[in-house]
Amino acid sequence: LDSLMDKTDVYSKFSNIYEMLQKGNKIGWAFLIQSAASKNQINQKQGNIMTATRPQTYDAVARALHWLTVLGFIGILSTITVWTIYDGEEWVKSLFGVHKSIGFITLLVIVVHIVWALLNASKRPAADSFAAKAGHLALYVLMLAVPVIGMIRQYGGGRGPLKVFGVQVMQGSPEKIEWMSNLGNMAHGKLGWLLFALVAGHIVMVVVHRIQGHDVLYRMIGRRS
Repeated sequence: LDSLMDKTDVYSKFSNIYEMLQKGNKIGWAFLIQSAASKNQINQKQGNIMTATRPQTYDAVARALHWLTVLGFIGILSTITVWTIYDGEEWVKSLFGVHKSIGFITLLVIVVHIVWALLNASKRPAADSFAAKAGHLALYVLMLAVPVIGMIRQYGGGRGPLKVFGVQVMQGSPEKIEWMSNLGNMAHGKLGWLLFALVAGHIVMVVVHRIQGHDVLYRMIGRRS
């Protein structure tokens, strides 16, 4: 009988220990869940604070570079439109030089714009979404790729030196380089139209945001319209 009582007492002690472990386990999990939730709330608050402290408009330099790029695009697209409409006219050939000149200057503006954006990344308005970030990245990539490919074709296509409004900025290859010429013929025009399609989409989204009551145009004009 004493032995049975001892066994019962041991079993009771083990049961008490097991119950204590279970309670401790529940308390531990509850503590971990609560800690994770609190940490998530803190991160959200910090993110909101960081977004709130970011400027709501781009700085004057970024805005100036943006609108200079817009003017460059208008000039480039205008030359393409005119020589497409009046294809075959002798005077249209003169527009090729204008097209290249505007394209080269616009490329310089874009390079400065990208460098300025990277140097002032923390001082720019926060992106609205991942799609907006991806769209802007695609625009920047194409804005660099299209004119650079054009310059590669100019150098290796046997077209002579590149002149910007009469001022020579790049010497052409004395002999035609097939891969450079082929790359330009294959990609410059197609990527250019893709770039303009993305620009059109960019403009459409600005209008859509405006209709939905979320105006973003003021970021690039410095004040709310």
